[in-house]
Amino acid sequence: SAMVRTNLMARNTDMRWRLPLVCLVWEIAMIILFGIFVRFNPESDAAGWEKEKHLKNITSDAENDFYFRYPSFQDVHVMIFVGFGFLMTFLQRYGFGAVGFNFLLAAFGIQWALLMQGWFHTLENGKILIGVQSLIGADFCVASVCIAFGAVLGKVSPVQLLIMTLFQVTLFSVNEYILLDLLHVKDAGGSMTIHTFGAYFGLTVTAVLYRPHLDQTKDKQGSHYHSDLFSMIGTLFLWMYWPSFNSAISDHGDAQHRAAINTYCSLASCVLTTVAFSSLLQKKGKLNMVHIQNATLAGGVAVGTAAEMMLTPYASLIIGFICGIVSTVGFVYFTPFLESKLRIQDTCGIHNLHGMPGLIGSIVGAVTAAAATEGVYGKEGLIRAFDFTEEFAGRTPSVQGGYQAAGMAVSLGMGLAGGAVVGGILKLPFFGDPIDENCFEDNVYWEVPGDEESSLYCMHDSNAKPVTDHQSA
Repeated sequence: SAMVRTNLMARNTDMRWRLPLVCLVWEIAMIILFGIFVRFNPESDAAGWEKEKHLKNITSDAENDFYFRYPSFQDVHVMIFVGFGFLMTFLQRYGFGAVGFNFLLAAFGIQWALLMQGWFHTLENGKILIGVQSLIGADFCVASVCIAFGAVLGKVSPVQLLIMTLFQVTLFSVNEYILLDLLHVKDAGGSMTIHTFGAYFGLTVTAVLYRPHLDQTKDKQGSHYHSDLFSMIGTLFLWMYWPSFNSAISDHGDAQHRAAINTYCSLASCVLTTVAFSSLLQKKGKLNMVHIQNATLAGGVAVGTAAEMMLTPYASLIIGFICGIVSTVGFVYFTPFLESKLRIQDTCGIHNLHGMPGLIGSIVGAVTAAAATEGVYGKEGLIRAFDFTEEFAGRTPSVQGGYQAAGMAVSLGMGLAGGAVVGGILKLPFFGDPIDENCFEDNVYWEVPGDEESSLYCMHDSNAKPVTDHQSA
């Protein structure tokens, strides 16, 4: 049977022509498309910036948008590549796949996102004009793919991931255009566009790719002491930089300032309730690392939409408080239920960190918008906060609240429908997905040092933590 198994594995997952082909062909396509469409915007163009300075009577180069936005960009960039990458390293034998595939999908995704978002938002005379804000936008788009990756982590091939990225970035951009441009919703930190969409997209994909016999890999779905520690690095980078994430594209001035403060407060509060409930819900009151790695971030997700609104600091604390509880309870009770009853195998528990908190954040955003008053914002402030200008000049806060709620529904619908279609595409049998017993196993796709391929099957790792207390992470 060992012989048969090796053949099966070779037939199933040999990436030697598929992966190079996809990477090379797609990158050449990017080069061609960038050549046709992508140009520097006035703030990043030699002649354009000089013109801009004369037009706007700007005297100093320090007024270039770069200096306002680059710190935020840097933080968001760290979150995508270090934060999400390391957050997923808890699986004892899938660290390379977690960090490496995250790196691959994000590097491709940001290029495709610059094009997709460019066509929707910064197209002028047939050219996409990019600046530092475009880079932040592309990172945001890819964040939704990193989220969806968390649901299928360990169960898909790199080719499947690249295909998922291609489609998801496309759908994300359409969804974002509908929400921000057509419905004119406010979603600074992306509770709707990034988290709700990304989570329900990923959950639907993993539902379509359901593997009935995944139980036989329970030992590999657990973590090790050091793998959980690595995962915690990702958590802390995400946690520290989330205020930048939620405020990165807000208006300069009070809106950006407020978004950072609100996020900071919500995140801090969230840690306390996560620790409380992690302890409460375990038999001996011991803390579970899965909860500390994930639920402590839920406050950042849920304050995303309302962060730049006049949500008060104490309200931010309340949101964090609630989300630490909801997310931790989700890991303990909801994830096992999703797996056993709804056949949704959610490797990283994205439903608890991005799904439910994303919905909570969307609702909080709708309520906060509907409750906005001139008394609180001031006449000018209200117009500026919600962009009640041009064709949206007639909008009132209560109407805006309705549109915010509609935005949530659209994001949810796009995530579910898009995930179903893309899941169906990924099911095609020639994308090199691993057989069940090779899931959560790096050496299917990586040269793993000190790991003889043959010994892998007879070696049962006796140090693996039993999975019951690391329930689907």
